[in-house]
Amino acid sequence: MQSGWPRTLLRYLLIVIAAFIGLSVLFVLIFRFVPVFGSMVMVERKVSSWLQGDNLVIEQTWTPWSRLSDNAKLAVLAGEDQRFPEHWGFDVAQIKRSLTTWSDGGSLRGASTLSQQTARNLFLWTGRSWIRKGLEAWFTLLMEALWPKQRILEVYLNIAEWDTGVFGLEAAAQRYFGTSAASLTPAQASRLAAILPNPRGWSASQPSAHVQQRAAWIQRQMRNLGGTAFLRRLQ
Repeated sequence: MQSGWPRTLLRYLLIVIAAFIGLSVLFVLIFRFVPVFGSMVMVERKVSSWLQGDNLVIEQTWTPWSRLSDNAKLAVLAGEDQRFPEHWGFDVAQIKRSLTTWSDGGSLRGASTLSQQTARNLFLWTGRSWIRKGLEAWFTLLMEALWPKQRILEVYLNIAEWDTGVFGLEAAAQRYFGTSAASLTPAQASRLAAILPNPRGWSASQPSAHVQQRAAWIQRQMRNLGGTAFLRRLQ
């Protein structure tokens, strides 16, 4: 009897792993085609507010690719992941640079691509752990294999956090500039991209000196990339 327990546990473990793989592939395939009206980060923020006795209102409106400003698409690529059209989910060159800086005594900087950020925001939770990093890598590989680059950026722009309770480009454009996601100017788009590293601490409408400097840098990068013609590389 006891000798059969390891085999039984192994069988159940294999069943759980197979179910996880099947369900994760299914969900990634579904989200390739259907609008994404929520994310695990939105759920986490909502639950956290309940636990604190608040009732956070989530602002998010799904906006298709054709109604997302090309200026915003380019600004986010310029600020977050300029090699997005070329890599397969992981920026190996940036990872090597970060490790070199760390080995030389510097701080270990993040090297997350837009694909990794989209996987993390959509399917996982905030915080840091090796388990989450492993799951992030798995979902990133699935998305890169099953989604075109344009879809990854489209979903990212619709679920990225831009302020407390504000998710997606349409809600961010309305909150900060009183305009639509389709009408953002290069200056407005660069400010929105500039606050992505700290969306609940920085403001696009009342930018600090740091945010203004970062926005100016992003605008220079947008020009260096060749303007919105750079977006053709996603097709």
